[in-house]
Amino acid sequence: MADDLLTATDGGEYNASQIEVLEGLEPVRKRPGMYIGGTDERALHHMVAEILDNSMDEAVAGHANRIEITLNADFSLTVQDNGRGIPIDPHPKFPGKSALEVILCTLHAGGKFSGKAYETSGGLHGVGASVVNALSDSLVVQVARNRELYEQRFSRGVPQGGVEKIGAAPNRRGTTVTFHADPEIFGHHRFKPARVFKMVRSKAYLFSGVEIRWKSYIDDGETPNEASFHFPGGLSDYLTETLGSASTYADKPFAGVVDFKEKFGVPGKVEWAINWTPSRDGFIQSYCNTVPTPEGGTHEAGFWAAILKGIRAYGELVGNKKAAQITREDLTAGGCALVSCFIREPEFVGQTKDRLATTEAQRLVENSVRDHFDNWLAADTKSAGSILDFLVLRAEERLRRRQEKETARKSATKKLRLPGKLVDCSATARDGTELFIVEGDSAGGSAKMARDRKTQALLPLRGKILNVLGAASSKLGTNAEISDLTQALGTGLGTRFNIDDLRYDKIIIMTDADVDGAHIASLLMTFFFTQMRPLIDHGHLYLACPPLYRLTQGARRVYCLDEAERDIWLDKGLGGKGKIDVSRFKGLGEMDAKDLKETTMDPGSRKLIRVTIDEDEPGETGDLVERLMGKKPELRFQYIQENARFVEELDV
Repeated sequence: MADDLLTATDGGEYNASQIEVLEGLEPVRKRPGMYIGGTDERALHHMVAEILDNSMDEAVAGHANRIEITLNADFSLTVQDNGRGIPIDPHPKFPGKSALEVILCTLHAGGKFSGKAYETSGGLHGVGASVVNALSDSLVVQVARNRELYEQRFSRGVPQGGVEKIGAAPNRRGTTVTFHADPEIFGHHRFKPARVFKMVRSKAYLFSGVEIRWKSYIDDGETPNEASFHFPGGLSDYLTETLGSASTYADKPFAGVVDFKEKFGVPGKVEWAINWTPSRDGFIQSYCNTVPTPEGGTHEAGFWAAILKGIRAYGELVGNKKAAQITREDLTAGGCALVSCFIREPEFVGQTKDRLATTEAQRLVENSVRDHFDNWLAADTKSAGSILDFLVLRAEERLRRRQEKETARKSATKKLRLPGKLVDCSATARDGTELFIVEGDSAGGSAKMARDRKTQALLPLRGKILNVLGAASSKLGTNAEISDLTQALGTGLGTRFNIDDLRYDKIIIMTDADVDGAHIASLLMTFFFTQMRPLIDHGHLYLACPPLYRLTQGARRVYCLDEAERDIWLDKGLGGKGKIDVSRFKGLGEMDAKDLKETTMDPGSRKLIRVTIDEDEPGETGDLVERLMGKKPELRFQYIQENARFVEELDV
């Protein structure tokens, strides 16, 4: 344990002098992953979104109609808008500091909390600009207000002086932010023109009232050095351009905009566009307050609910009884959709805002879209008939496949030599079933009592699975752990892998929240990436998130994933009575079945991380796996040297 090591080596006791207090923006530099999701290329580009979202909020609020993005030759990035400009007058709560400095140097400071400055906004927590400031070795803000130009400079979150008046600006207004990401944080990662360009272009579609100008001094051979985006048709234009020449079941997409204030008396709106095509797989891209929500959320749920109820009602109206069989899965098979909503004070899951959690958004979006969809189907019976026929065929095909799989699974269970240690579930259909891969028999014992016998299966692994990148191919077939895993899944390996034979809907890696557990999880992910890649591509692989701590205060109990979450709860209290008791789980085997079920296995209360491959940079994933797990130790050593500065503590 770390505490034991401290006592043995320092010879001192644990006292107040050893409590570290992080002030200002120090927490951001200490743990950047808590604020932007990591220090990789994705996190780096998230910084662009944080600054761009502030300018988009000005545009959506009606105060700006032009945004300029410039990728400079030194890989710094400039975002300029013609909005109101960040206030530079002294802040009433911080004498001697301007509002500009408070916003850039204080977490949870901004104009998005009260709702007075912005009815809807993408920036919510007041941390976006300050986090970018903390993680940049240079950040310069220029503000044009009242026909004067002001400037303030920062480095790694620290002001390099006060706000200075640098001249007159008779024909200019708004805010300009230029920042250079700190190589101490992001290492060798640099902004990529193609990735920034794609982000900029999508933002222009999300608000038809803004023109976004792009300029890049970095030539990657594929991205335009200059471009201007202004799309009066909004998402309808975006969808038409995305589908290109693909054939569609409706001549024009079902698209529209509803203002929530006019319909429901609350601020905000929703815009959407959808069409169905036999030419490609379906997709949905959703946004809230111009922020992408790749994991969806309540607005997506409301949208699909409206479409599903509408198409079923239309089927009933025209006497097609099979329409009642259509499910959301059938809608998304060939449905290409874009959904963008603007709501006040949305709740997101995490600072990176990957999923919308605002319950009210589902009702607002569903009720808005449903009325329009019913009218659209009734007005364009040709398109409605084509879409209905397509969806009924999809439903019939899905039901036929399910029946075949149920029969195949029953016979496969009889024929397969399933591993003796596999604790299988009782369900015969694959849909909704889960296989938990757990380390060791002790964890397997707790999980066996905590599982849902009908849908949840367990496969305990003894020891660490073979590193498939460092092993000869002949070893794969003879390794007991790999053999057991392959037999349990029923799919085959490598070129013989067949996704249709997969016996479970979700494969969940459930390891201890320690170094050994992380190593086992990485070995398993390497195995799946190299030998069963389609399993990841089709969204079947997940990581469980067991807690590291349990906090108890009277009858109140809270589970924490890590030290940071523990410290937050200790600071604000649990709301119970008496002293807060802190328990640290050394492993899953130490958790009783009730704890394990509530925190890690119950779909109603657990957290899962879906394992995905970055669609923008798929090659980089393979390169990283090779560096970390391949046969060349020098590549691993180089990676450790590059990233060792991010290690905050070791638990020995």
